[in-house]
Amino acid sequence: MPLDLYAARALDAADPLSRFRDEFLLPTDADGAPHAYFAGHSLGPQPRAARAWVLEALDDWARHGVDGHFAGKHPWLPYHELLTDSTARLVGALPREVVVMNTLTVNLHLMLATFYRPRGRRTLILVESGAFPSDCHAVASQAQWHGLDPARTVVALAPRPGEAHLRDDDVVDKIGELGDQLALVLFGNCNYLTGQAFDMPSIVQAGHAAGAAVGFDLAHGAGNLDCRLHDSGADFAVWCNYKYLNAGPGGLGGVFVHERHHRADVPRLAGWWGHDKASRFQMRPEFLPIAGAEGWQLSNPPILQMASVRASMALFDAAGIGALRERGDRLTGALVEWIDALPVGRFRMLTPREPARRGSMVTLHIPDRAGDVAEQLQGMGVVVDLRRPDIVRMTPAPLYTSFQDVARAGRGLHEALT
Repeated sequence: MPLDLYAARALDAADPLSRFRDEFLLPTDADGAPHAYFAGHSLGPQPRAARAWVLEALDDWARHGVDGHFAGKHPWLPYHELLTDSTARLVGALPREVVVMNTLTVNLHLMLATFYRPRGRRTLILVESGAFPSDCHAVASQAQWHGLDPARTVVALAPRPGEAHLRDDDVVDKIGELGDQLALVLFGNCNYLTGQAFDMPSIVQAGHAAGAAVGFDLAHGAGNLDCRLHDSGADFAVWCNYKYLNAGPGGLGGVFVHERHHRADVPRLAGWWGHDKASRFQMRPEFLPIAGAEGWQLSNPPILQMASVRASMALFDAAGIGALRERGDRLTGALVEWIDALPVGRFRMLTPREPARRGSMVTLHIPDRAGDVAEQLQGMGVVVDLRRPDIVRMTPAPLYTSFQDVARAGRGLHEALT
């Protein structure tokens, strides 16, 4: 039987992680009752503490002016370092391997400038056919930048006919097939549309065996999956912080560069904020990069945006990604139970059924009625994401989604599809 409201209340009361729901400001109806928010894969809700942390930075600006770089409770000059340790814990990296900066596609281009270095036969870029369009635009433009034809250079691997997901073995086999023509493998570690989670270590191992660099887009993985980036061996990764990580609309992104690439002679697009901190203000024309991911920074960061990221990261640090992943599996499993009880033939679930192959997201293909279903759910106070023409995505994010929300969404789906 699907989870009913009474059982959901008992689960919420017994779970110590339920307390984090009160740390967020959720959209409400006209009476002030919070919606069941299942759109965190698109934009996470505002952490309750974000306003105070942003106001603190604004007050320091008003009080100190330019001296705010060195004065105040949290001086701006080293402000980005306040996010280093928590970010490293979140994505499973060493502190020197991560930095919060820029936005996702900007960071992707910076990483491609370093890690996509086509030479001779080795020019190809392997991506998933269902990659987020911005990633496709980035790799195609990088191929053009090097004077190559994207149609010949970018290889998009699709699932087998009739299947919604790529098989891990097919990914590894394709890498081996491309062999010494392959320059770069770029995958989302969690597909933005289906929610499929990929086997990162096997992709890295196969890519490196073929002599290629391997990177990941964690836009739907950071804050959702236990990524373990350092142990995966990936060369680089990029992500945004405004989805599962609740940094606010257009919020800053993150970068991972494995420690084996922390050398001054590694090519990059350079900027002065990536220059050695001890000599940065000597203003010399020679570039001496910081030994770590910070060495890929370009400009001093926007402090107001960083303040909102800090508010969310403090919550992830307090909960721990392992505990959140376990709760996310239970929430998603409860939602799948409701979906399994729906009438057959009216939809198709695109998300893998196995918990190890997905994060906290369920995608439904609803031919002809997706818009009506999303609108009906919205009218019931259940916020979902409509991808026209026929896709509805739902994310039970473990920091703020309750089991009661899942029961409410399940009942709403049942009413909309029966």
